Amino acid sequence: MGVISPIETLFLKSQHRLLQPRNYSYPLVFHNTRRVATFPCNSFSFSSQGSCSVDFPIQSNLISQNGKSSYPWRRYVSESDSNEMYHKKVSSIMETLKQANSFIPHAILLSTILALLYPPSFTWFKPRYFVPGLGFMMFAVGINSNERDFLEALKRPDAIFAGYIGQYLIKPLLGYIFGVIAVSLFNLPTSIGAGIMLVSCVSGAQLSNYTTFLTDPSLAPLSIVMTSVSTATAVLVTPMLSLLLIGKKLPVDVIGMISSILQVVVTPIAAGLLLNRLFPRLSNAIKPFLPALTVIDMGCCIGAPLALNIDSILSPFGATILFIVITFHLLAFVAGYFFTGFFFSKVPDVKALQRTISYETGMQSSLLALALATKFFQDPLVGVPPAISTVVMSLMGVSLVTIWKNRKE
Repeated sequence: MGVISPIETLFLKSQHRLLQPRNYSYPLVFHNTRRVATFPCNSFSFSSQGSCSVDFPIQSNLISQNGKSSYPWRRYVSESDSNEMYHKKVSSIMETLKQANSFIPHAILLSTILALLYPPSFTWFKPRYFVPGLGFMMFAVGINSNERDFLEALKRPDAIFAGYIGQYLIKPLLGYIFGVIAVSLFNLPTSIGAGIMLVSCVSGAQLSNYTTFLTDPSLAPLSIVMTSVSTATAVLVTPMLSLLLIGKKLPVDVIGMISSILQVVVTPIAAGLLLNRLFPRLSNAIKPFLPALTVIDMGCCIGAPLALNIDSILSPFGATILFIVITFHLLAFVAGYFFTGFFFSKVPDVKALQRTISYETGMQSSLLALALATKFFQDPLVGVPPAISTVVMSLMGVSLVTIWKNRKE
């Protein structure tokens, strides 16, 4: 027989409600219709007011199960504590997974350093993995979006149009200028100039949505719509711009690009939206794991291009390409910022809008440009500017977040 002290009995009462004011006419105490313990009848006494008191010490019989004996009160309390600890651990893990996007800057920096110092760490991630890797990111965007975000942001068509102009007018003009400068002024191969122009023709980067969220959370849905519109129309605009800017220098497969963008961008986003809409339980079960998987995916997609093109990047003209790409992105950020300030000077949240469109203009889906360069251009040098651009625009965007957040505070 085991002995229960008064303190332990009070703990049982508060945790499992074993001692309720009721007319006990039998020596069994039940919890969830299961036998918990056997107590002597004379251990309990009831007053006329219906209150209950217990004589101590209360004795309980051992319960044998699977060849082991244990006291029921001790076993049930430990199960309760164990379940509570388990649920706390699961909640903590799920919350950490959801917040994994906050490690994107660290993943970018770490993958860059690792790829440059030890290229074999990423060379296993072959170019044929770029398309499914990018498609997975697009799927994550789709499953985390819903029609309400779009409807709310669509109330500002002028801002969406301004972001679109930044993406597909200002940026391609800068890309063409810097592509020509790279070839004519710095005497770089034509394929390098084509790679710079290709970077300027692709849609906005999903990372711009995250940077907007960090700087101006209220405009994050607007940023998502801007990126989504530019991404959805990239299926036609990117091949046409590529033909216009690069077609005279290198052959461009317009039909092939349209088909590839449909597979890489439109289909995964649509699949994510439909899954979120038709199977919400499955969608909610998947969502917590996507941020962590996306960070890993992004790290591979950034590190692999650098590792695979390490010889070109460390070549004598590698520093020149780096300088041109940095300048291109810097001017794109600046142009987007001041372009918005000029046309939206009377808008109440003009500063926040300037930052948002600056992100949209300065950050583009260089991974998409890299995937297109790998698939549709025979010269591997076309993929060097997109590979460098992936790292440069990510680090510059994250740096701007730090600068603008400090100024706001």
